[in-house]
Amino acid sequence: MKQMLADVQAKPDTRGISLAEVGIEDLHYPLLIADGQGGKREVAATVTMSVSLTADVKGAHLSRFIDVLNEWRDQFGPGNTLSMVDELRRRMGSRSARAKVSFPYFLERRAPVSGIPSFVDYACELEATVLDTGFELTQQVDVPVTSVCPCSKAISDRGAHNQRGHVTIGARPLDPRGDLWFDDLIDIAESSGSSPVYSLLKRSDERYVTMAAYDNPLFVEDIARNVALALQADGRIAEYRVRIVNDESIHNHAAYAAIPWTAVATDSWSGNGD
Repeated sequence: MKQMLADVQAKPDTRGISLAEVGIEDLHYPLLIADGQGGKREVAATVTMSVSLTADVKGAHLSRFIDVLNEWRDQFGPGNTLSMVDELRRRMGSRSARAKVSFPYFLERRAPVSGIPSFVDYACELEATVLDTGFELTQQVDVPVTSVCPCSKAISDRGAHNQRGHVTIGARPLDPRGDLWFDDLIDIAESSGSSPVYSLLKRSDERYVTMAAYDNPLFVEDIARNVALALQADGRIAEYRVRIVNDESIHNHAAYAAIPWTAVATDSWSGNGD
């Protein structure tokens, strides 16, 4: 005879306090993420998942978070992430549910002169929130670039100081089940700096990259505006935010520029999942 085990989480709570988020975080899990080439790639993701609890519910069944994640692990993309979070909300009987999935995303980059391939990693993130009244989806990338200081170039007899910059783009797609890929946001970021960053460069490549960056000097403000213009011109994006940080090479500080969430389309985000 099967023993009936007590379900403590399902018991009512009488303290009258609702909870906005209850869940799991810092879970490391292998996922298959859709890429911009029509395929899938396995990533080692860090996952946060949560649901809301009304005042009368004592606790959440934490095992269900892993159940739902594992069921969806081989079909991750923006639209599917929303569907997964909505399933989590319904299975938990909650008014809202949220998931944030962070992972390194590798793209092959060929050196500009030798053409030798190598891979560059980009920090990417998907965050989805589903309520019983609507949803919100954010795609984010963090992309390394090179920037050359225009002021240093203008005042120096020889050379100019340069630095490693990080371009962080957050985007909310007009159609969460559409075709806005991490690859597209990464391309926008890389094209907005003085030069992309490569894992492998031969001497001919290094010469090319150094001179190309020198011919395209940009302040951190320039990079932020370049990114914003490219995002505004992309008809797939409803809202965006931008943050650029340069690790200064001759100063004991970093320089940054930021643009908060900015709407692109007037009809952006009905938020009803249709």
